[in-house]
Amino acid sequence: MGYREIYDGWKADPEGFWMQAAQAIDWDVAPSRALDADRAPLYEWFSDGMVNTCWNAVDRHVAAGHGDRIAIIHDSPVTGTVRHISYGELQTRVASLAGALRARGIGKGDRVIIYMPMVPEALEAMLACARIGAIHSVVFGGFAAHELAVRIDDATPKAVIAASCGVEPGRVVHYKPLVDAAIAQARHKPDFCVIFQREQEVATLIPGRDLDWHAFQYGVTPADCVPVEGNHPAYILYTSGTTGAPKGVVRPTGGHLVALDWTMQAIYNVQPGEVFWAASDVGWVVGHSYICYAPLIHGNTTVVFEGKPVGTPDAGTFWRVIAEHDVRSFFTAPTALRAIKREDPDGLLMADYDLSHLRALYLAGERADPDTILWAQKALNIPVIDHWWQTETGYTIAGNPLGIEALPVKIGSPTVPMPGYDVRILGEDGHEVPAGTLGAITVKLPLPPGTLPTLWNAEERFVKSYLTTFPGYYETGDAGMCDADGYLYIMARTDDVINVAGHRLSTGAIEEVLAGHPDVAECAVIGVADALKGQLPLGFLCLNRGCTRSAAEIVKEEVARVRDQIGPVAAFKLACVVERLPKTRSGKILRATMGKIADGQDFKMPATIDDPAILDEIRAALQPLGYARG
Repeated sequence: MGYREIYDGWKADPEGFWMQAAQAIDWDVAPSRALDADRAPLYEWFSDGMVNTCWNAVDRHVAAGHGDRIAIIHDSPVTGTVRHISYGELQTRVASLAGALRARGIGKGDRVIIYMPMVPEALEAMLACARIGAIHSVVFGGFAAHELAVRIDDATPKAVIAASCGVEPGRVVHYKPLVDAAIAQARHKPDFCVIFQREQEVATLIPGRDLDWHAFQYGVTPADCVPVEGNHPAYILYTSGTTGAPKGVVRPTGGHLVALDWTMQAIYNVQPGEVFWAASDVGWVVGHSYICYAPLIHGNTTVVFEGKPVGTPDAGTFWRVIAEHDVRSFFTAPTALRAIKREDPDGLLMADYDLSHLRALYLAGERADPDTILWAQKALNIPVIDHWWQTETGYTIAGNPLGIEALPVKIGSPTVPMPGYDVRILGEDGHEVPAGTLGAITVKLPLPPGTLPTLWNAEERFVKSYLTTFPGYYETGDAGMCDADGYLYIMARTDDVINVAGHRLSTGAIEEVLAGHPDVAECAVIGVADALKGQLPLGFLCLNRGCTRSAAEIVKEEVARVRDQIGPVAAFKLACVVERLPKTRSGKILRATMGKIADGQDFKMPATIDDPAILDEIRAALQPLGYARG
């Protein structure tokens, strides 16, 4: 069957569709029904089934005779090491760690915070928690102590599992002092900490509280898998909001297993035993879903990469990893691809590697501008698939299901909604808008299995944040439109839609035009206050390496391009050239923060910002234009 038949089949019988998908999972007690709507609009899936995530991700593959298959490849250019861990080895290691946690009193429902770099032990810690029914919350390694303390107070963990350090190009990041400071600040105190000592830095352990990773496991009885209810939380993942307390997204066990397993073949087009690589971090949702859980549940080999797209050692490192490890399907963020394109605009480094076995490149996490997609298509000569999803959903809302049917690509669109997602574009009055009209992107309830059923200890906040603006719909917070063919276009966050003299304009649409300039590697557009028009768009341009043309000349050309391609209504006259853009560590551009700087407003330093010094550079670039005066 093709995409349309499968999507229509889901719509006609949602429960039947997901019950059939659930047959790919090993259940201790099979669920009697898929959807539990007893507390609508707070929906749950597979709630009366009993299941274990670790069994499905590790043990069942060993039991099926695949213990020698490689589960994890750890490729670390920052330490110069490559390791291979089989499913059989992974089972032994995870059962040992789970047994040690159990011996220290960790059990079903207890929370464990994991604060680790990109090492296999991070995945082992996640799986060990899942093995005994504990709920993990992974915090991005190197997060500031205050932000870690906030998460400790919200999740109230019995234990923290951390590494002694992380390794970045040219420096060691000291994790243990951050853990110590966070626990000192937090009102809640964990019972103990487990520290994985790395050879790059051996941390000092606090007697009575801190335990060495290896010594902690010595002589323990390995733990068996503990079945949990289908609606039991597998993990809590805090969204990295720039204001207010972080939101703890809850991931339910049963739906998580069913949905992620379905996506590996249907969307990413990989078979068990093949190598899949998501170049992200375990601290983000992509790392949870597509470095740890989905590939292992599906029986694939997953790549854990400890490095950067450029600088470890050069802009060819991604192509080296793909060639050396026979990667068949590759997932990264557009911002990583733009960084590679900026350093190697002609893609010359690709010629050094055999990439013939790579079937497709998937992009998500930030809007994929058409120029970057076209560059990758030309350089790689494979499908380049933009797809769209969120921390809250855990997997694809809209994409191109290559494992079902390769749909025609429309540059600028993540293609079409996946089964489970009834996407509607609504106006401010809550009614659907015509095709081609910008509006709020929503999903008609219920959301599919594996998506968030609530926020951790914050049900009222969940309802207010996602379900109140448009009753009966999940509010994504993104703005966009659908075309006449049902293709979705994600144009901006709702608060990135700017109002220029009464015209609602998408900053994303302007960015697409700016990114098409041959000298521009990356760009961002924000709305700035204007006494006459209310708001005006202002562009930031990062130029390709080696560009020798003047900034004034390029800005003049960009103003003309926007006038030509969008029209005078955009009133685009303001732009500046900058060396780099402020981003989160996951690659999202901090447009809202840039807007506040431009308008002279107070702002909270984003916890996830990659380098705070960039904000001073942005302020300096804005001042000659008459902004950032506050």
